[in-house]
Amino acid sequence: MKSMNFKIDINAPKEKVWNALWEDANYRAWTAPFSEDSHAITDWKQGSKALFVDSKGSGMVSRIEENRPNEYMSIRHLGEIKDGVEDTTSKAAQQWANAMENYTLTEIPAGTNLKVEMTGNIPPEFENYFAEAWPKALNKLKEIAERIN
Repeated sequence: MKSMNFKIDINAPKEKVWNALWEDANYRAWTAPFSEDSHAITDWKQGSKALFVDSKGSGMVSRIEENRPNEYMSIRHLGEIKDGVEDTTSKAAQQWANAMENYTLTEIPAGTNLKVEMTGNIPPEFENYFAEAWPKALNKLKEIAERIN
């Protein structure tokens, strides 16, 4: 099992960081380093399906495992989506099966510490991509959270 961890301190309360993470317009902005037109189709409720896709309908099919507002979000990746078709059974999709993406918000004196942990089946060819994209995405998230009124 592979694990990749990223963290950032944000000068904003947990509620603003949470809004920056999951509100649609904010989500689209901070995830742009992964894919310019990335967006999520979900209600973010525990047990709900979540589709993380680009404008062509390609991306990841996932499930919200746990949602504790302003504290913790856990997302289980189930497979891929290609051209709008969900795939959880092919060899390519199985590379991602049961990989987890966990977001933990902790109050600190200056605001909030956000820790993102990815664990499970992370295909090796994506490790460098994530190592470059996550810091860019988190810096964008920090900008958004710190300017929310």
